[in-house]
Amino acid sequence: MKQEKITGFKLYERELPQGEPVEQRITHYKEFTKPYTDEKLQQQSARCMDCGVPFCHSGCPLGNVIPEFNDAVFHEKWEEAYEILSSTNNFPEFTGRICPAPCESSCVLNINRPAVAIEAIEKHIIEIAFEKGFVKPFLPENRTGKRVAIVGSGPAGLAAADQLNAVGHSVTVFEKDDAAGGLLRYGIPDFKLEKSIIDRRIALMEQSGVQFQYHANVGVNVFLSDILHEFDALVLAGGAMIPRDVEVPGRELNGVHYAMEYLKQQNKRVAGKDPLAGAGIESNIVDFDIIAKDKHVVIIGSGDTGSDCIGTSIRQGAKSVTQLALMHQLGTERPPYTPWPDYPDVYRTSSSQEEGCERLFATATKEFIGDENGNLTGIKVADLHWEFTPDGRRLRSVENPGSERILPCDIALIAIGFSKPEQLLLDRYNLAKDAKGNVLANEVTYKTSHNKMFSCGDMRRGQSLVVWAISEGRECARNVDEFLTKEASVLENKDANLETRAFG
Repeated sequence: MKQEKITGFKLYERELPQGEPVEQRITHYKEFTKPYTDEKLQQQSARCMDCGVPFCHSGCPLGNVIPEFNDAVFHEKWEEAYEILSSTNNFPEFTGRICPAPCESSCVLNINRPAVAIEAIEKHIIEIAFEKGFVKPFLPENRTGKRVAIVGSGPAGLAAADQLNAVGHSVTVFEKDDAAGGLLRYGIPDFKLEKSIIDRRIALMEQSGVQFQYHANVGVNVFLSDILHEFDALVLAGGAMIPRDVEVPGRELNGVHYAMEYLKQQNKRVAGKDPLAGAGIESNIVDFDIIAKDKHVVIIGSGDTGSDCIGTSIRQGAKSVTQLALMHQLGTERPPYTPWPDYPDVYRTSSSQEEGCERLFATATKEFIGDENGNLTGIKVADLHWEFTPDGRRLRSVENPGSERILPCDIALIAIGFSKPEQLLLDRYNLAKDAKGNVLANEVTYKTSHNKMFSCGDMRRGQSLVVWAISEGRECARNVDEFLTKEASVLENKDANLETRAFG
């Protein structure tokens, strides 16, 4: 058996868990990826070479100890695998579902063969751990008497809360929406991340002593001055919520929406909630329904958010779905400018794109076209010709003469990313900002221009990955703890696993 593990990367090919057939999964909003069989899971973990220098560690912002948990999975040491994974990652159930897996791009096996299926294995570890009862509330033996407020319950805020609670501080999380999770809750569709997965984790955190206050929009209906008076430290982890816009004629037409306005409504519907509730207090809420049924939908933007709009539009019964990408279509091989172990610029197809949409590359949006009632009826687009540097980098684009045309469109969804956090809170309290409008916080201490305030995640670094948010939340928590105690905190309980769980 051990010999089989040593040569596993030669014996087995990379296989990802199978999903439901397209025609079946588009009829519902539940997760559709099936788990590995026990045999397949062991085979995929056997592909990890236990290489001398595991570059996957550096590829992962969390520094997950990947070869070790792969070995534990192979030997079916489930509690050990869980302890290794949770020592660096507070929420493997999130990253195991929605992370783009930069660790896999850095896998040594990926130099000339398909990488180890690290993300899928990670998801299996945490789900097996929940099934076997290894994941339990973490109650510190002693409380420090210090109180910490955290603004935002996305992955950065949740990670900071989890870590600070573990070392004995009393933590309260302020969330402007009606439930915790941030974009995990109301940005990512249920078919990628069912909300029961978030609820399960929030329940554990509450049992561990973390408190959550909902409908608490700090700077709007909750005063920051009151929080600073009541708490010993404050962490701003609200995310980058201001979407980038498409500034072309016709932008004001009925039917042109930001992607998050659309996705949040559907997530609320799936949760059995009023999709229009919360307008004025919650973010990304408009006071009218956005439904794709029997509509021509055009999605502007080729990233993950755009793909989420595709899958949602198809499930709502759109007449057609088209995705516009400003950039050219990438190749399937690594270009010279993203060599291993960098995350490669290659052509990818998401599960939602597999479900049926037309993808147009090197296509610029020129104008939104409407009728006499101000309703969107089409989008004028044009083809682009891209010029490249010798190593394949994009240099500049020019519009192809005579390529303009109008695509039928009843709903246009703008999904080209986020630019910065909401500015009201920052401006009202004169917090220093960087050139992009993010909170200016030291990248080592995470401290802002206010002595008691820290910031982490997208609100500090700009739009990024869930693994970066968790990593920043953990590191920010370490610095908040040192600020509160004037020295690195050590739990009274000397158990090594518990110490690692806090600030390992």
